[in-house]
Amino acid sequence: MTDQTTAPSNDNAAQPGRRGFPIGRTLAWLGIAGASAALTFFVLRATVFTSQAPSDETTDRIQALIDEANRLIKTLDEKKQA
Repeated sequence: MTDQTTAPSNDNAAQPGRRGFPIGRTLAWLGIAGASAALTFFVLRATVFTSQAPSDETTDRIQALIDEANRLIKTLDEKKQA
């Protein structure tokens, strides 16, 4: 029967202390990547959806009618108060 020692030998000294998979660092990088992706998504969504669609003749006519109605209402209110 032989005695086993825990003293460092050449075999043990050559292998550095190896830790498990660095889960904390991986989760941090995944969090940074996720935050970057979410920020990019919201910036692109805000940029694309807030740009106005090309105006057409119908939209312009409706806006003109609304403006005219607002002017008439304002005129009527001024005549009532006078």
